[in-house]
Parts: sequence; C-alpha cells; structure tokens
Amino acid sequence: MKIKNLHILFLMGIILISSFSRAQTINIAEENNLKFQTHFFEALKQKAIKNYSKAIENLEKCYEIDSLNMAVDFELSKNKLELNNYFEAEFFINKALLIEPNNSYLLQHKVTIFQKQQNYKNAIETQKKLVALEPKFTDKLILLYIQNKDFEYAKKLIVETEENALSTQRIQVFKKYLENREALNDLKNYEVNLAVSMTDIERLKEKYNQKKEYKILQIILNKEIKNELFNELYTDSKNALELFPAQPYLYKMNGLALNKLRKYNEAKDVLTLGIDFVIDNPTMEADFYEQISISYEGLNQKNEALKYKQKAKELRSKN
Repeated sequence: MKIKNLHILFLMGIILISSFSRAQTINIAEENNLKFQTHFFEALKQKAIKNYSKAIENLEKCYEIDSLNMAVDFELSKNKLELNNYFEAEFFINKALLIEPNNSYLLQHKVTIFQKQQNYKNAIETQKKLVALEPKFTDKLILLYIQNKDFEYAKKLIVETEENALSTQRIQVFKKYLENREALNDLKNYEVNLAVSMTDIERLKEKYNQKKEYKILQIILNKEIKNELFNELYTDSKNALELFPAQPYLYKMNGLALNKLRKYNEAKDVLTLGIDFVIDNPTMEADFYEQISISYEGLNQKNEALKYKQKAKELRSKN
C-alpha cells in the first residue's frame, strides 16, 4: 500500500513539474513576444523621426529574440540603406527574400538598393522579376533602362507596352523624353557637321576666289545644298552665272535656292531661262522640270505644276 502511494505521489510530482515547466515556458514566450513588439514598434517610431541608428538598435534586440523574422530583416535592410550601408542592406533583404522570394515589396526595396549605388544592371535584373509578377512594374523597368543609357531597350519596351495596350501616362512621358533626346542629338550632330562644313566651305571659297575653277565652285554649291545654306547658295550661284553664263547647273542651283526661299516667280524665270542650255542630258532636264513644278505649286498654279511634274516623270521613266 505504501509503495502504491509513493508511486502515485511520484506521478503527481512529474505532472506538477511538467505543468510548472510548461507554464514557465509560456511565460517566457509571452515575455519575449512582448519585448519583441515593444522593440519593433520603437524601431518604427525611431525610423519615422529619421533616427536610423536608434531604430537599428531596437531591431537588433528583436533579431536576438527572433532571427528568422522576415519583418525584422526588411526593416533592418531599410534602415541600413538610409545610412548608406549597402552591403548589410543587401544582406538583410536577401535573407528576407529567402523566406518570400516573390514578395513585391521586398523586390522593390532591393531595386532601390541597387539604384542608390547606380548599379543599374542588377537593378534591371531584379525589376524584371517584378514585371514577371505584375506588368504594372514595367514603367520602372523602362526608367532603369534609361538610367543605364540602354535607350534602344527602353524604346523597344515602350513599343511592346503600346502593342499590348499597357502603356501608362508615365510611360508616355518616357517616350517623349526619348523622342526629344533623339531630336536634340540630331540637332547637336547637325551643328557639329555644319561647323565643320562651314570651315570647309570657307576654305574652298578662298581657293575658288584665287583660281575661279568651275569644279571647285560645284563642290561649294553642293556643300551648301547639303547643309541647307540656301541664302549662300542663291548668292554664290547668281555671282557664278556672271562668269559661267552657259552652265545649266548654275541656273538649276539658283532656281532651287529661290524655291527654298519661297521666291517662286523669280525661281520660275531663272529655271525657264536655264533649261534652254540643257543639251542631251535628260536627267538634268527632269531636274529642271521638277523645280519649275515646285515654283508653280508655290504660286498656287496647280495645273501648270502638274504638267511639269508629269514631264519630269516621263523623262525619268525613259532613262
């Protein structure tokens, strides 16, 4: 009987110890949970007032309690980034992404880390993952291509979004930027080429004024056409006609310049006179007819314009 009572007491003791131990464990877990929440919300509060170091201190205390908590990793990464600690910011966001690799908020933050370092290549690769999850992130991918000077990729992606009816107002802004950029580059290239050509023309003119060689004159006039220097073309071709009055090419250049300057009556008269000097040269004759057609078009004489345009067309079809 005594043995039986001892056995019962022993079992009760084990139960009491287990219950106490379990209660103690629960109390510790609750206490840790309370500490975790206190430190976590204090971290959010400190971050809100831009006290990032203090926020990190509180997050590290959370980390000691729960090192596998994704929210802690995320907040640590954000605060580390604010302090430009890129290595640790990337470390903690990668740790969070191991838990939720398709979390769009985590991926967006990772893109920001790369952007701040101007590491656009890695930012683009991460942004592509976001676009694969949700097409609405395409506009940011276009921006990253632009920031990385991958303008052709940016244009291609804009075309794709338009074809798929996914374009947004922001994407249209990027499209306008690229169009303006191309126009500006074209203008810069034109100005550079024009400056070079003007220097060449001036040198050629010096040479022409010394020797009055017709071949040099032709080079000058051709360069003036190429660079759309129509006032110079008009003056130089007119002066040249005094030296070479039987050269149809000079009449054609003079008439062309007058058409470009919208002096259509004068152009028509010069061209009508000059065509008489064209002999056995159907190509040049057609050029004259085309310019005369332009003159009549400018004078709003549609029938005459059509007549000369047709003459040019017939000549070209035969040759």
